[in-house]
Parts: sequence; structure tokens; C-alpha cells
Amino acid sequence: MAELKITWTRSCIGRPRNQREIIRSLGLHHLQDSVVHHDSPTIRGMVKKVEHLLRVEEVGDAA
Repeated sequence: MAELKITWTRSCIGRPRNQREIIRSLGLHHLQDSVVHHDSPTIRGMVKKVEHLLRVEEVGDAA
């Protein structure tokens, strides 16, 4: 299954509260943090809402 590497690149200062909550729920705590999530419609929808604050890369399977 494909995975997404999500990196937080731009600040949430001055952004609406729901965007700040999405960043937090993705597991990002500080600028330049990265997390890896399974590629799912839920994660894709969250990323779509804050794509202007993130960098997203597809990570292939190691197997």
C-alpha cells in the first residue's frame, strides 16, 4: 500500500482555526515536521484542505 510523507512547510499564524486543527490532527507539531500516513481518502481530504501549508510526497513500498 502506498504511503504519503507529509511535511509542514508554512506557518498557521493567521489561518482559520479549522486549518490549525487539521495540521495538529495530521500529527504535525512544529514547522518542518514530517509524518508518514497510509494513503487513504480521509488523509487525502485533510491534505487537500491545507495543501498550501504542506509538502506531500508519495513513498513507495519497501518490499
